[in-house]
Amino acid sequence: MWKKVSAVVVPTIIAAAILAFMLARVWGDLIVALENARFVFLAAAVVVCTAAWVIRGWRYRYILQGLEVTVGTWFSTACIFVSQTANLIVPARLGDLVRMVILRHEKQTTYSRGLSSLVVERIFDITMVAVLGLLALLALPALLNVPDWFVTIIVVPLVGGAVLVGFLLYSGNISSRNRYLAMLIDLFGEIRQASLHPRAFLVLGVSSIVIWLVDVAVCYVVALMFSETIPFMVVVLAIVIGNLVKAVPLTPGGVGTYEISVALTFELAGVAPVSATLIAVTDHLIKNLVTLAGGVASIYLFGGWALALFEGVLRRSITREDFDEP
Repeated sequence: MWKKVSAVVVPTIIAAAILAFMLARVWGDLIVALENARFVFLAAAVVVCTAAWVIRGWRYRYILQGLEVTVGTWFSTACIFVSQTANLIVPARLGDLVRMVILRHEKQTTYSRGLSSLVVERIFDITMVAVLGLLALLALPALLNVPDWFVTIIVVPLVGGAVLVGFLLYSGNISSRNRYLAMLIDLFGEIRQASLHPRAFLVLGVSSIVIWLVDVAVCYVVALMFSETIPFMVVVLAIVIGNLVKAVPLTPGGVGTYEISVALTFELAGVAPVSATLIAVTDHLIKNLVTLAGGVASIYLFGGWALALFEGVLRRSITREDFDEP
């Protein structure tokens, strides 16, 4: 029973505790800051955030096209919405598995190709956001008091990405008669097919940079909402650190860990704690609410079977064994 409860409850408690700590330390100034907020920027942030999801959908369509799976941009965007909505609730990003099932049900795609598409998306997401982080560090020589772990958390994905690309290229020369090793080699081949020829590498790299810059723009607009003019590259660094920390699935949807990382970065750049906290919390809240709205709409777009699938994922997310079912 403890295992079933802890898989969801413990990460949720951690997320709530982090948010409570952040809000408690600036509680006295929160009301004043909210009263002076310019909510016209809230609508702008929602529009920009929605645009980011459509670009993500286009990129995912391109990835699937490289795997010889033909879908439209709205379909691919809906796939991402549903899986990311599940990730807001279930631990360890297990909601991504929903996307594989949708592709199997709607397009008769093999689970292998569904998994390959997810891996390609993750590789470019993490590597390109780290590239932006490196550029931000180089562009902010005055921000000398950044912790050493900022540099570490940016460099590790870059090194890991380079090593992975080298391995994927080399894996084309590997073969095995072992059934499971052969399946793994085939998976590497699909990842290579979808991402490592020059055109795909360029398209996915550039589109990933654009996606993250639009994500940064959402936070920048939120900062304007609270009358804070923060240098754009500082916002870039904050979003990079927040997303790289969030990539470690300690809490559902990275709630709590994302906010404290973004707020810390802003404070290091001289932003007042109350503004840094409000910007970080509001930025992530907007992104999660847009995700939730898109996820709900997408579930009903796919039909009753998708709703049943989503309900099943929510029930099964509390036990690891349920995800081991064939």
